[in-house]
Amino acid sequence: MSGIHKIELIPAIDLIDGKCVRLSKGDYDTKKVYNEHPLEVALEFEAHGISRLHLVDLDGAKAGRIINYKTLESIAKKTNLIIDFGGGLKSGDDLRIAFECGAQMVTGGSIAVKNREEFSGWIEKYGAERIILGSDVKDRNIAVSGWLETSDLELFDFLQGYIQLGITKTICTDISKDGMLQGPSLSLYKEILERFPDLYLIASGGVSSLADIDALQQAGVPAVIFGKAIYEGRITLKKLEKMVF
Repeated sequence: MSGIHKIELIPAIDLIDGKCVRLSKGDYDTKKVYNEHPLEVALEFEAHGISRLHLVDLDGAKAGRIINYKTLESIAKKTNLIIDFGGGLKSGDDLRIAFECGAQMVTGGSIAVKNREEFSGWIEKYGAERIILGSDVKDRNIAVSGWLETSDLELFDFLQGYIQLGITKTICTDISKDGMLQGPSLSLYKEILERFPDLYLIASGGVSSLADIDALQQAGVPAVIFGKAIYEGRITLKKLEKMVF
């Protein structure tokens, strides 16, 4: 598998007040606004051959309910990007709004820890294709609530439990790496793939260059999310284009 498969490239747009921002290690005090108009950013991605988008409602993650759904709707209507949406989704209502506004998939993190019953119901109702498990990790334990708190759930037990319930995709973010541009957690991802070879693992956090993406691809990681590296000019969309086609 190593190096043969093409890694799926998923740029991220993080939203606060409807603007495209990035944080470092999930800390809201480190907020940096990159664009007032996320739709422009999404159109730019699409123009360079990108077909997927990871859209995160940071206001929602803090508030515990969907907030930036208008931005989701506008990107979904004006691009053909396949969008997965996450951040603060806690109820069936939140999910309905996200899907009605054009998300093809949603990511649930805190809810999967704090309300297993609700999250399991989502998998049952919408199917594993549309529900992505958010596995945010800090020192091997799962972190919740926009990473403001760490649970005592161990990562591998957490994944195992949800794979048994039908989950096939997970976004795994190493919080210590997120927004730091210091490279992804390769050894952690290799370990996850060894243990769960059929899991569609989406690596997230720390990507600083095309070399990082290449290393993940060589390791057999199916997909990667990245954001800051693009916004800071470490990865150009022109170069990404070559990896897409």
